[in-house]
Amino acid sequence: MELTINQTKYKYDKAISLSEVAKKVKAKDYLAATVNGRLRELSFIMTKDAEIEFLGFTNPDAIRIYESTLRYVIAMAVKNLYPEAKLRFNYSISRSILAVMDEFKGVMDKETVEKIKNEVNKIIQSDLKITRKRVSIGEATKLYQDLDMNEKVAILKYREEDYVNLYECEKYINYMFGYMLPSTGFLKAFNIFLYHPGFIIQYPRAEFGGEIPQFKDEPRFGLALKEAAKWGRIIQGNTIPKMNEYAKDYQSAVDFVNMCETKHNHQLSELGDLIQTNMDNIRLIAIAGPSSSGKTTFSNRLRVELMTRGYKPVMISIDDYYNPKHLAPRNDDGSPDLEHVDALDVVQFNEDMSKLVQGQRVTLPRFNFKEGRRELGKSVQLTEDTPIIIEGIHALNEKLTHSIPKHQKFNIYIAPQTQLHIDDHNPISITELRLLRRIVRDQKYRNSSAIDTMDMWPSVRRGEFKWIYPTQKEANYVFNSELTYEFAVLKKHAVAQLMAIPRDNRHFISANRLLKFLKYFSNIDDDIVPCNSLLREFIGGSSFNH
Repeated sequence: MELTINQTKYKYDKAISLSEVAKKVKAKDYLAATVNGRLRELSFIMTKDAEIEFLGFTNPDAIRIYESTLRYVIAMAVKNLYPEAKLRFNYSISRSILAVMDEFKGVMDKETVEKIKNEVNKIIQSDLKITRKRVSIGEATKLYQDLDMNEKVAILKYREEDYVNLYECEKYINYMFGYMLPSTGFLKAFNIFLYHPGFIIQYPRAEFGGEIPQFKDEPRFGLALKEAAKWGRIIQGNTIPKMNEYAKDYQSAVDFVNMCETKHNHQLSELGDLIQTNMDNIRLIAIAGPSSSGKTTFSNRLRVELMTRGYKPVMISIDDYYNPKHLAPRNDDGSPDLEHVDALDVVQFNEDMSKLVQGQRVTLPRFNFKEGRRELGKSVQLTEDTPIIIEGIHALNEKLTHSIPKHQKFNIYIAPQTQLHIDDHNPISITELRLLRRIVRDQKYRNSSAIDTMDMWPSVRRGEFKWIYPTQKEANYVFNSELTYEFAVLKKHAVAQLMAIPRDNRHFISANRLLKFLKYFSNIDDDIVPCNSLLREFIGGSSFNH
């Protein structure tokens, strides 16, 4: 058997695990590997020729395995200490996980959290083996029932395969819907600390070079996530099995969709009240958020909301202020960095906004993307009941609007803040939702494949970390653009695209990960999605498109 690693060939005369191979070739900080482009656990046994690449702490797929294993070990520690408690993991603020213990008879305080942390460290230091085992759906159902993991039992009936993979460590059995490390000793770095109503878990992040980022408490966003979790409990739709109950018949699906849309309506009404209360001062309403948050539809719906209150908002596109490409800042490879704030004519934007706020008539530019240059656009003059609405990646960047006093600006940050779970131990990533939205939208409106979208996604994410997340603290209001039912709608649009990605493509691993949890959702038809829904921005049919 010949294994090729970093263009060096190694020969083995018998089957060998990837973990053993890594030790023999002296790989450093390895967490997983790709075998002929397919993601594999380190426990995977090699039996034939292959090309292998070991993945470490700077690889997102490897970090997901690290995180899954950390959740597994923490769940194991809580089970050892407090067997009656029901542990639930939620993705939380500052790129962390919030763990909450239901049916816990003790007090969640620093002492309790310290006991859990010590138990986790004990399990890690013991370097216990984690064994993968395949069992039938019937066996898994009985095991989970015996372990009082009823939320895992509920999801099994939506599994297409007649088997399930479980992981066992010292008689503790669980499944984190993802690959795992071969032993607990691989978990070298993590933080746990008290954070009401549970405790925060931090772990290394690929985008931080494998380091644990500094925790930044963000009360406004923490509240948005708390409200999302509360909403999920109210409508009984915070796990896939609960959501699938709504999709059983047409009327239930209609009710589910309308409940979720009404949540958006309530937020818009609340936002309208806030703006109206301060309208004597507000001249500019700035809207920013990461890719596929629904900024365009939201801006239009906010415009309509303000119109119902007697105002006449004017929407101005930041994109019309792009400089020609040759004037844009450069990336390290020499290509134009079109996501940089200085790719825009910041001076002209500030000058125009300042004149408008002072009541002067301004002829706005219009960027001709086909020819790559600015042209003269419409002429605008504001009255006292005409606020400006702008939206875009830099809308909350003070540099873009520094000519307007802060008291005359109302900043809105929009993003999906979902607290949806496969089960209590397996939250669904907010970033995965946005990627699915983007895949569906790009195919619908740009005829781009999922591969094209995934090619661009790392660059999009870098831009978000550089330009959006640092300015989110400027927000006066956080709009949660998540629609709990949307996975059930997006599924039918995304699955075919994801399945079309060939096994030898570099994005096959990501596509397979998305397909793994999408397959559990029951479908909800597009025709019951309202024409003004934010979701229409991605699946098509929006009343705001013309």
